[in-house]
Amino acid sequence: MTTTHNDFPATRRLILQGAASVALVGLGGIAFGLAPAFAAANDKYPEEAFKQKSDADAIKSLYGKTAEPSDKVKLDAPEIAENGAVVPISVSSTLADVTSISILVADNPNALAASYKIPPGTMPNVANRIKMAKTTNVVAVVEAGGKLYSTTKEVKVTVGGCGG
Repeated sequence: MTTTHNDFPATRRLILQGAASVALVGLGGIAFGLAPAFAAANDKYPEEAFKQKSDADAIKSLYGKTAEPSDKVKLDAPEIAENGAVVPISVSSTLADVTSISILVADNPNALAASYKIPPGTMPNVANRIKMAKTTNVVAVVEAGGKLYSTTKEVKVTVGGCGG
């Protein structure tokens, strides 16, 4: 046991209890909505959309409607992916009022690879590394102004990722 300058015993247990109390207060602030960086309570994880086997079913489950092709959605993906386990993908758009961006891989076991909510005032630009089972189309879907827009690119996979 050690003592401080005012003869108050500062035990290891007392210090750990104090640290735990500070941590719990911080977690309490998160639970009561004091951390604005966390998603709003009404934004639920789209579990059913991530379970869909086809890209069309995933889009319908996620958005409830179909997307129309648009040249204002830009999908950057390699033409040939040497390793299907780590395929770099980025999606951006020049559309106004973008509220979400999703990336789908048509022939993966589960088509929806990623889905992002885009807060107002944020640049609609996301990037990720995704797994691809085999050579197939990658689809980028952008929701803007209540409508869906998409673009598609075929990516050839030379070494399997999530399917073999």
